[in-house]
Amino acid sequence: MRIFQNSGLYPAYRRQFDQRHGTRHSFAERRELYLKERFGALHFLLPIIDRDTSGFFTNGDDEVLQRAWATENGMPTNASMSDILLAQIEEHRTEVFYNLDPMRYGSDFIRRLPGSVRHSLAWRAAPSPGADFSAYSRVLNNFPSILESYRKAGWSVEYFAPAHDPVMDKYAGRADRPIDILFVGGYTRHHQKRALILEAIAKLSDRFNVRYHLERSRMTRLAESPLGIWPSLNKYRRPAAIRRVSAAPVFGLDLYEALSRTKIVLNGAIDMSGNDRGNMRCFEAMGCGALLFSDRGNYPDGMRENQNMLLYDDVDDAEIRIKEALDNTENIVRLAKNGRNMVEEVYGKKRQWQRFEEIVSTIKTASR
Repeated sequence: MRIFQNSGLYPAYRRQFDQRHGTRHSFAERRELYLKERFGALHFLLPIIDRDTSGFFTNGDDEVLQRAWATENGMPTNASMSDILLAQIEEHRTEVFYNLDPMRYGSDFIRRLPGSVRHSLAWRAAPSPGADFSAYSRVLNNFPSILESYRKAGWSVEYFAPAHDPVMDKYAGRADRPIDILFVGGYTRHHQKRALILEAIAKLSDRFNVRYHLERSRMTRLAESPLGIWPSLNKYRRPAAIRRVSAAPVFGLDLYEALSRTKIVLNGAIDMSGNDRGNMRCFEAMGCGALLFSDRGNYPDGMRENQNMLLYDDVDDAEIRIKEALDNTENIVRLAKNGRNMVEEVYGKKRQWQRFEEIVSTIKTASR
C-alpha cells in the first residue's frame, strides 16, 4: 500500500518551529525536522514512523515546506498549495490518501485526486458544521457521538484511535517528577467548563507545584496586552490565579519533556465534546508515565478509573480528589505505571496500522 499522510500545524507550534530551526532547508530536511520533533506523532502511521519508502508525509498547510518541494520539482512559483499537494500525490503514485486536515482540503480537493488514488480517508474529531466530507471514502475518529453525527450527514465513518508513540518510552521511566499538577492545552472563553476547573486547581499553587502551558486565543492575548485596558476585553482575560501558573505552550518533544516531569496531568474535555472522552492528552499523559486526572465520561477501551487513571465529577470534586491523590504518592506511581503499560499494549503503532489496513480493506474501489 502506497500511503500518503497529510497533516497540519497549530500556528503557535509553527512559530516556535521557525524560531528554533529557521526556514532555509530543503523539503526533505524540513520534513525530517518535523518528524523528529514528534508534533502529532500519535497520528503518524507506522510506515511514516519507520520512514518506509511506500509512505509519504507532509504538512500541507506549511507554505515554506511545500514551496521548497515545488521549487525542487520545477513547479511554477505561483502554484497554489492545493496544486502542490496534488503534484506530490501524483509523483508519489499514492494509492491511499490519509488527510489529518480535511477542513482545509475537503471534498472539492478529493475530487481532484490523481487516478492512482483508490481510497481517501480523513481524520476529524470535532463537530464540523458547514463542512463537506462526502467525497472521502471514510471519515475517522475515536468519538462515537461525533461519528454518529457524521453518519447522519451521509458520510461513511469508522472508529479509529491515536496510538502510542514509541519515542515516549525515553521519557516515561523518569522517577524525579517535580511538577505536581500539569495542564497543557488551549484557553478560550468557549471552554467554560475547562476554565472553571483550571482556575480552581491553579489556586492550589500555594501548596503544590502547579504548571499550565496554555495556548491562548488571539482575543485572550490581546486582553492581556497593554491594549487590554478596554472594558470590552475583560471577558477574554484569564483569571489571576491561572496567569500566575502559566507558561508558554509546548508541543512535540517539549510536551513529552514536560509530561515526564509531572506526577498528575489535569485533563478536561471542551464543551462541544459531549460525553465522549479520549482526546490526545489522555494518550500522551499515559504514554509519558504521568497519572491522568480527567473528567468523567465515556473513555476508550482500556482507560479505567482507579485502575490506570482518576476521574472527577465537577469543580469541587476535582479539587478534593487531586489533593487526596497528591497525599498518596505510591498510588500515583502505581496508577501511572498501569496507564503506561496499558497504552503501550492496547494502542501500539502496529495495532493502529493493522486497524488502518483493515478499514481500507473494507472500502470498495468504486467508493471514490
